[in-house]
Amino acid sequence: MSDPAPSAGRIEGREHQLPVRVYYEDTDFSGVVYHANYLRYFERGRSDFFRLVGIGHAALLARPDPIAFTILTMTVDFKRAARIDDALVVRTTYDSAKGPRLFVSQRITRGDELIAQASGVAACIDLQGRARRPPAELLAALSPLFVPQTLTGAP
Repeated sequence: MSDPAPSAGRIEGREHQLPVRVYYEDTDFSGVVYHANYLRYFERGRSDFFRLVGIGHAALLARPDPIAFTILTMTVDFKRAARIDDALVVRTTYDSAKGPRLFVSQRITRGDELIAQASGVAACIDLQGRARRPPAELLAALSPLFVPQTLTGAP
């Protein structure tokens, strides 16, 4: 029996890779992806990264101390236009954590061509919107995938 769940992509090394097809609904009248839809692709990449490391958003909300994530900043650099029917890959890395914040880097590619790249900061919050440190099990799932830290100036 096959798994009825849609693909959440895969993780290679530190990077999550999520294939995305450009549909008519993603484009403007000229067949080019509407700029705001890149943010949707990036969101899918971040969410499916979490899913693959065993962190579901519904489970985070069902905790005795429910939590969610909000985006504090997102900087996007558009390099090329994606068009209807393009096969894209959303590439996501969670780079580090500091307090309630998770630092994330993302790229969208078409083959070897860079379409857009983004860097952002997500914050863990409670349901009243107050920042809080992510739970230990979440950090334990993500930290092996963070950018390796190097010691400098150590005796």
